[in-house]
Amino acid sequence: MTVFQSIILGVLQGIAEFLPVSSSGHLKVAQHFFGLGEVPLLFDVMLHLATLAAVVLYFRKKIARLFLILFRWIFHREGEVSPCASSKESATPSPKGQCPLKTPENDFLTGTDELGRKTILAVIFATVVTGAIGVLTSKLIPELPLKLTCAGFLFTALLLTFSAKWEKRKTENKEIKTENGKRGISILQALFIGFMQGVGTLPGVSRSGSTIAGAQFAGVDRASAGEFSFIVSIPAILGAFILEAKDLGEVSSQIGALPVFCGCLASFSWGYFSLSFLMKIIRKGKLEWFACYLIPLGVLGLIFF
Repeated sequence: MTVFQSIILGVLQGIAEFLPVSSSGHLKVAQHFFGLGEVPLLFDVMLHLATLAAVVLYFRKKIARLFLILFRWIFHREGEVSPCASSKESATPSPKGQCPLKTPENDFLTGTDELGRKTILAVIFATVVTGAIGVLTSKLIPELPLKLTCAGFLFTALLLTFSAKWEKRKTENKEIKTENGKRGISILQALFIGFMQGVGTLPGVSRSGSTIAGAQFAGVDRASAGEFSFIVSIPAILGAFILEAKDLGEVSSQIGALPVFCGCLASFSWGYFSLSFLMKIIRKGKLEWFACYLIPLGVLGLIFF
């Protein structure tokens, strides 16, 4: 693999990881066109790891808030005033258990300690389900034909379209939507979201698209579904890296250190910008736009591959 090819793959990963168009599917198609043959799965995972750094940077305040809530939960110190209560982002004192990183009324993931604890549990349960599915799919991915990847593009398009229609019906009753959000993410919702994220490990099926759609189907409000989708990706990507870390030497010998570094750098930088762009699209409720790209892509792939 040349440095140029690794950069192209890194750019594809950075853009497609967050936009609901399947980064693994695009990587597999690009590797086919480059004639790279069998690229170690760990290389794809390392590109995912680079985009993970973009997630941590983008959601750093919310992640820090979750760690603070976890610390206070473990050491039974929830009665103390949060250090973030003195943040300059808030001109008024914070009520007990709340953090001014975001207006509590609009933050159903970390707005209060109770919501934060539910989010932490949801991440754990969702990760367990995703991990179980990921162990199975990691053995199947190298053997899957390219046509199934293209079919995955179509499946993602259907998910985005139906989730948009579901969201539209749900917004007809804003009161129910708000009350569901204020309760935080339940264990049952987390299990379903984890299952949908596991489905997103298949090539052609977007992880972000399937996770966001799953969260919306489970009753999570649109903004929280988008944020939770990326927060819950952190342990999933780390777990995939640990599973494939045994092939680190193989990646170094087959690809080389410089192409891997350049690919990861491109993946991180493009990933951060695409994540910022997608969060704006999510808040507008226009994820179905990407179906207009995925449907012709999937159809053409099924015809020509």
